[in-house]
Amino acid sequence: MTDKNMNSLDDVINNLPNVLPENSGIIICGHGSRAKIAEEEFSLLAKGLRARFPTLKIEYGFLEYSSPNIHMALDRLREDGVKHIFAVPGMLFAATHAKNDIPSVLTTYKESYPELTIEYGKELGLHDEMINAFQHRVLESLGHATVPAAGTLYDTMLVVVGRGTSVVDANADAAKLTRILSENLGFGWSETVYSGVTYPSVGRGLEMALKLGFKKIVIAPYFLFGGRLIDRIYAYIDKVAAENPDVEFIKADYLRDQSHVLNTFITRIAEISQPKSENEVGLMEDFQRRLAAGEVDVHHHHAEFQPDETSEAGHQHSHEEHSHEAHSHEAHSHSHSHTHEKTEEKPHSHAQEHGHHHAPYKHIAHPFGPRTMINDNVCCCFMRQFPQNVIDEEKAIKAEREGTPMCKRS
Repeated sequence: MTDKNMNSLDDVINNLPNVLPENSGIIICGHGSRAKIAEEEFSLLAKGLRARFPTLKIEYGFLEYSSPNIHMALDRLREDGVKHIFAVPGMLFAATHAKNDIPSVLTTYKESYPELTIEYGKELGLHDEMINAFQHRVLESLGHATVPAAGTLYDTMLVVVGRGTSVVDANADAAKLTRILSENLGFGWSETVYSGVTYPSVGRGLEMALKLGFKKIVIAPYFLFGGRLIDRIYAYIDKVAAENPDVEFIKADYLRDQSHVLNTFITRIAEISQPKSENEVGLMEDFQRRLAAGEVDVHHHHAEFQPDETSEAGHQHSHEEHSHEAHSHEAHSHSHSHTHEKTEEKPHSHAQEHGHHHAPYKHIAHPFGPRTMINDNVCCCFMRQFPQNVIDEEKAIKAEREGTPMCKRS
């Protein structure tokens, strides 16, 4: 914060309606999911912010899969007289969606409505309030209301589940979070595993953790909302727990619209409302500079949910299901042929119709990565990403587990 009167979170919360310009509006931008629970829980963020600031105009929108899309939410703000839009990504870490895809949508929209001012804020990140939110969930799972005395949890292991992406910094942030909680709460040991393309996978990570000999293990997913990824994580916990009945596995809940999470959104909104220093560049300006320099590979500004879609014709993806977390498209190919729902909108300048292919994540075949899910019948979403030789190798050494993969259950 650059404003001397905005020194604490309480100041931010109490003064936000007053520090924003007249005719301001807020939009929270998410990825979108085929899982309705994720869509519904994301909407609770806007509901929670509206309850705190009833005089502010607050909307939310998604990149794809879900309605309203970001354009639709921006339309609502504009039609409600908003001239200054403050957009924040509803994502935990700064992977591709937060860094490129959302600001691309915002840039496209501003090209159609140049009279608008659009500012863009940071991802939730490892803000103190996010750490507090996650710590609360972990303590809650253990039945503790406050941080226990040193030594209380020395017999317990903490396993944090991050989203897992091809963006190294995002994976590193999840590992940093694990260390912070481990020291704050005093666990006997801690490890980080991932549900995405990187390693170690949830299943293999838990198998390795068991070798340390702890008889009580807390598994805490650092996710905002439910959906297929949370289902996959819990399915793997159940699988490993069934195979190890002498160990107590404790599932922590994910974050949702917890008060600490809402506090972080408020802080991010307030940050972008503050005057910039002389040499400071905003995130929107930084994206536009990188776009002009050819440094940006945009995936989704053209792929928003279409309210009249009855199928996915013209928008075929061959990658795993998404959630509202910070992550990038690790490996997929897709084609698009469509128009946005806004008939009055000017043509996009960012290549609205195209086909492209993204190279697989370089560690997709890591022996402790997502290949360990092959034949486990927990999830089959990664299958198209593997080279055939990887699939053949895993099937040769591991019998197929009976059951229907989580991602195919209705």
